[in-house]
Amino acid sequence: MGWKAAEKLIRHWKVLRGDNGKDKGETGIIKRVIRSQNRVIVKKHIKQGPGHEGGIFTVEAPFHASNFQVLDPVTGKPCKIGVKYLEDGTKVRVSRGIGASGSIIPRPEILKMRTTPRPTVAGPKDTPMNLVLEKTYEPKSGKGMPELINILNDVANGLGSSTNL
Repeated sequence: MGWKAAEKLIRHWKVLRGDNGKDKGETGIIKRVIRSQNRVIVKKHIKQGPGHEGGIFTVEAPFHASNFQVLDPVTGKPCKIGVKYLEDGTKVRVSRGIGASGSIIPRPEILKMRTTPRPTVAGPKDTPMNLVLEKTYEPKSGKGMPELINILNDVANGLGSSTNL
């Protein structure tokens, strides 16, 4: 990617995977966000029209992120997304714009699920728990780092008696 393309990247993303939104009369759910290209891949919900039946199709189409708007949870209309802080300090997304209700847009449930489960058994490159919990350094006495102390003493002796460590 060149520097001109990098200048045009969206820096503060407000749409998330799992958001429900609208683009040109078609509603859909964001399946994937490609931040390096400013695109979102949407599973379309196409309305019935001449020549095709309506319903939920499994067609996934890429859109530029600026062409996709999240639906307001109260009114059901497309809206912009703003950020506010609640009294307890938590950061939430709210609907804003003309005709928006100003209500909180909840985080999608799909973000709570992991795509790959965390390993439950230690692998060959994992540090054993008994070594992790072992106390190897005493900050007050300096125990536990003899190599470093020897190196510092050697450096001090090499510089002369004017430097004391």
